[in-house]
Amino acid sequence: MNKSELIDAIADKADVSKASAGKMLDALVDTVGATLKKGDKITLVGFGTFETRKRAARTGRNPRTGATLKIAAATVPAFRAGAGLKEAVAKKK
Repeated sequence: MNKSELIDAIADKADVSKASAGKMLDALVDTVGATLKKGDKITLVGFGTFETRKRAARTGRNPRTGATLKIAAATVPAFRAGAGLKEAVAKKK
């Protein structure tokens, strides 16, 4: 499913226009990004948790040349699925 298909699905389920659904989706994405940038996390009970994780510095290798290089430490976004989402995905039809 791509973004426009997701907007269509939201519009149908929420009984709103596609324009409104698009604005809601954009607001959600912007809010999640801004919250994670501040270092906070978002927990949606039954769905999951958006958070950041620290990735330690490490040594990598250029696959083309084989040369070693240092990869800097980084803070990366992460998502941990909640019990409700896991259950919904695992159900067989």
